[in-house]
Order: sequence, then C-alpha cells, then structure tokens
Amino acid sequence: MKAGKLKLISFSVRVGCPVFQHLFAEMNKMLQEITADFPTAEGARRNDLLCKYNMLHRLSDEVMDEWLSFAEKLSDFRQNADFSLPSDEEMPQAEAPELVMDSFVRGQGYYKLLMYRKCIEQFKDVITRYPDSLAARLYLAMAYLQEGELDVSWGHLHHMLALIREKKLKAMIYNALGCIRASQERYSEAQELFNLSLQHDPLLAEPGVNLEVCRRRGGKLQFGHQLVSLL
Repeated sequence: MKAGKLKLISFSVRVGCPVFQHLFAEMNKMLQEITADFPTAEGARRNDLLCKYNMLHRLSDEVMDEWLSFAEKLSDFRQNADFSLPSDEEMPQAEAPELVMDSFVRGQGYYKLLMYRKCIEQFKDVITRYPDSLAARLYLAMAYLQEGELDVSWGHLHHMLALIREKKLKAMIYNALGCIRASQERYSEAQELFNLSLQHDPLLAEPGVNLEVCRRRGGKLQFGHQLVSLL
C-alpha cells in the first residue's frame, strides 16, 4: 500500500473533526485536573474529583457505544447495498481491503479515545488477515508506544520499512525508530537511524534535532508530527 493510502485513513477519521477535537480537549483537560489534584485531595474536593471521574468514565463508554453502533450500521449497509463498481482509479480500497474491516473501524475509534489496549486488540485482528497493512502496523506501533512497549512498537515500525517505497515516509519511520533507540539510551544505534532518515529525506527537520539530543545525551526527542498526523 502506498503512502497515499495512509493519507486516506487520515481523512477518514477527521470527518467532523472540530466537534471531536473540542469534546476530547475538554475531556482531557478535566482528566489532567483529576490526575494532578486527586493524590492530595481531601473531603469535598476529593468527592468532586470522583464525580468528575465517574462522569468522564460514563461519557467515554457512551461515545464508544455510539461509535460501535454506527460502525455496525455502516457494515450492515455495505453488506446489503448494491454498489455499482467504479473504475480502478476511483477505488483505492481495492488495494487496501482492510480499511473497511469492522476491526479497523473500531480500532480507529479506540485510538481516538486513547483506549490503546482495546485499539491493539482490534488491529492485531487486522494484521492477522493483512500482515502487510501499513496503516494497521502504524496504528499498532503508535498504540504500543503509548503503552510503553517500545520493543513491540519497534517491531511493527521495522516491518513497515520493507513495504515502503516513498522516501519521505521511509525517512519518517527511520526517525521514529531512532527515537525508540535513543529513549532506550542506545545512542549509537539511534544516531545511525537518524542519519539513515536524513539520507532518505535531507529536508526532514526532526532527525537533525534528534542527532543533537544523542550528542548531548539529553533533550527532547522529535518523534515527528507528520507521521503522527497520518493517523
């Protein structure tokens, strides 16, 4: 699957984006407040934070239930509708059939809700059927990264390298792999990966910053906003 297909995924989860961004921004803001204050809260303040937590928990469940219900309706329609066949140029899903799998749609929803364990369960099902799906591998890599399982994330990103032909995307993957190694303090390996990233795309800014982090043995690694934006 070409890099362009990953851009298709990015569009598919951004329909209605301002609404979802506002909702999750408020939910994350409230969760940050709870996380920061709850360990030392007492009395009425502690009860208030517990109420806010319970509200967030219910809202998260309700949003996911609605998402899954909608996904099932889409699946039913797709199975029963009599679609006329478009030309090959108009039908990118013919090259990426996993994009319409229920597990793929659910996995996207879980990722957006920051429910990374459930996201992983769904995309593991996708790669069982489509082991060379770039999109599924990227979701898995990012979800495992969020869960702190760096070696598993590395495995999925490394698998992607053999499938990618577009130099810019390959450069982003090399940079991501370098960030994993640098975070494990394996700096010499990380430097090699950042240099490979620059060889594939000399204009990519993050590898240069990350090489300096490796040289100093400290600083903030730049994982790559462009790679994350594909999700």
